[in-house]
Amino acid sequence: MKQKTLLIFLVTFMFTFSFWSCDVMSTGFDDDTEETEEEAEAADNEEDIDDAVANNDGDHDETSDYTWSNSDVETVTLNGSSVTESSDNISVSGSKLTISAAGNYSFSGSLSNGQIIVDAAESDLVRLILDGVDISSSNSAPIYIKSAEKVIVVVNENTENTLSDGTSYDYDDAEDEEPNSTIFSKTNLTVFGDGKLTIDANFNDGINSKDGLIVDVNQLEIDAVDDGIRGKDYLIIKDGTINITSAGDGLKSDNDNDETRGYIQILTVDIDITAGGDAISAETDILIENGNFDLTTNGNSSYSDTSLKGLKSGVNLIVNAGTFAINSAEDAIHSDQTITLNGGTYTISASDDGIHADYDLTINSGDYTITKSYEGIESTSGDLRIDGGTFDITSSDDGLNVAAGGDSMGGGPGGWGKSATASYTLYLAPEFMAVNAQGDGLDSNGSVEMSDGIVIVNGPTGSGNGILDYDDSFIQTGGTLIGAGSSGMLQAPGSSSSINCVALVFRSTKDDGTLCHIETAGGEELVTFKPAKDFQAFIFSSPELDQGVSYNFYSGGSVSGTEENGYYTDATYSAGTLQKTFTLSQRVTGYQLSN
Repeated sequence: MKQKTLLIFLVTFMFTFSFWSCDVMSTGFDDDTEETEEEAEAADNEEDIDDAVANNDGDHDETSDYTWSNSDVETVTLNGSSVTESSDNISVSGSKLTISAAGNYSFSGSLSNGQIIVDAAESDLVRLILDGVDISSSNSAPIYIKSAEKVIVVVNENTENTLSDGTSYDYDDAEDEEPNSTIFSKTNLTVFGDGKLTIDANFNDGINSKDGLIVDVNQLEIDAVDDGIRGKDYLIIKDGTINITSAGDGLKSDNDNDETRGYIQILTVDIDITAGGDAISAETDILIENGNFDLTTNGNSSYSDTSLKGLKSGVNLIVNAGTFAINSAEDAIHSDQTITLNGGTYTISASDDGIHADYDLTINSGDYTITKSYEGIESTSGDLRIDGGTFDITSSDDGLNVAAGGDSMGGGPGGWGKSATASYTLYLAPEFMAVNAQGDGLDSNGSVEMSDGIVIVNGPTGSGNGILDYDDSFIQTGGTLIGAGSSGMLQAPGSSSSINCVALVFRSTKDDGTLCHIETAGGEELVTFKPAKDFQAFIFSSPELDQGVSYNFYSGGSVSGTEENGYYTDATYSAGTLQKTFTLSQRVTGYQLSN
């Protein structure tokens, strides 16, 4: 059992604490600054993305990739089981055609059990222009790119195009099992255009590039028996509407031999993914500028061999903005190393953690609603920093957890051993945070530093957990903390804080919804709070709570006013039972109540 600093009631009902001191870092802007706070934050966010991209592999496209002359286009007509063309660079065998040189090739019509093959020089740029096609192949990839410098599949504006394959392939390269997807490329591939492309992948992946892949399609729909879209070296989504149903991962980049590759960058997108594996998975980085994301992972078990996360990165996961609805069978947002969330709106339901980083986890802004999670937000071997944003977190264990080298979810995937020496910090400065936890509300195996915001904890009902749970220290220099929960493991912010705190403990458990109200002897309201659960302890720390001032604490009664997660503002309170009149004489004070 880890060491805890518990609140112990003395004869005088006062608390005594002794904690290590920690420095609190705060930042601000002078009134005469030329750069607004929002502009500075946006610049910092963009720098985060730029720095991460700089660690990845180079530039991947040019403006000239997307422009060509219609006079340079060679026309190919698909006639069911035959092909009509007049190009010296195309050879045809039945319903299979092979392109052997650079150029622009436009396709229209349907092709049954056919195939387009690109086998050009390694210095050639080939454009395949889809102008209303329906191509199927019963035993291979309808589009198979064997060789070229770069291939661009163009989905023409105002056209609908369909590609489909069979359930088994005759491999061209049996050793490497290639090709193995409906669109398969052994070189860099771009899929773009203002039309619609539908892919029915019955054998394996929908789109698979063994090098890099850029996607910028107005409408793209994929139904795949394995991964939806896979760019081995990188996957860049520039824009478009994408719908993916996959038995494997939705979006994937998985080069694990080069640290500058294996990443996914999304500039903007409107995407809906239902995946049997991860919705979006990158071996290294996930970099998201903006977009609308509806992500569902629906594996049969949270502890199967298949990873079932919403967003999963191996190194950095950085989000600047976007709207995210994530329903995941494991972590909703996960990184094997670091997470930085600079903004966005998130609605999360997760069978494991809502947001989880193995190392540092930073949230600078955004709106976060976690309706279901094991632990709401967790860093296992790094600091957890909340520097802004609004939060409504529901968890079956801890609401926020700094595990300091240990993941408290015993028996789960990737279990960590407890570290006796690691010490990390939970930094708290949200705009507004509400936590409803069955385990600890705020848990740090190291320290906690709170400098701003309103933090509300509807804590545990069981005595084995607490509203707060920290090993080293809790230093509060700003903000308001409100908590209601069990009293068996009760802790409060430490005496090194510059904010006063009062803890009040009932002799018996009170029902959820029983109001807790503190006002001055003159009737000036400090706090009115309606706990969401049964509780026995109530803690309140705020800059408005002063030493040497007489206060009354009431329970019950009624209230009207503006309410958010049980916290009332502009409240009109009708008194219930006066439980205690008290005057604070030290930084942290506790009282045992008479009922």
